[in-house]
Amino acid sequence: MARLRLPATPLLLLLLLGATAQANALLGSWHLVWLKTPGPDGMVRPVDCSGKLVFTREGTMAVQVMYANEGAGDEGGAVRYTVGGYEASYGRYAEAPATHTFTYHVDGALVRSLVGKDLPRSYELAGRRLIIRSTNPAEHWEVVWERDRDIQP
Repeated sequence: MARLRLPATPLLLLLLLGATAQANALLGSWHLVWLKTPGPDGMVRPVDCSGKLVFTREGTMAVQVMYANEGAGDEGGAVRYTVGGYEASYGRYAEAPATHTFTYHVDGALVRSLVGKDLPRSYELAGRRLIIRSTNPAEHWEVVWERDRDIQP
């Protein structure tokens, strides 16, 4: 049986890359809308902070969050993410769109104990917003990001 072979024209490559990009709704740059974390009393409350999140076509991601108060977020919890009120990490991610989850493999982080870990996350998209939660039952945080207007996937 003869196989149909298509030449690798620039147009064909762009169409294929475009289909891949549309299949991954996480792609692009996002800014932090709000983050809710448990306080010392266990109640989940909004935290005063700002941040950026980036997902690339190459399967990498990076996140940075700066708390308004230098020591905020350092209390710990099931997993520690911050030092001095700052969170920063980068690595690779694998998305599972059918289950609205992705796994974040940390290659580098301000909190070095995170390096090499796989962090499973659930997500939902609501318009321009991306809501992310840990799938770890011991963690009770929620973060909402909004897609940057000037950058499209």
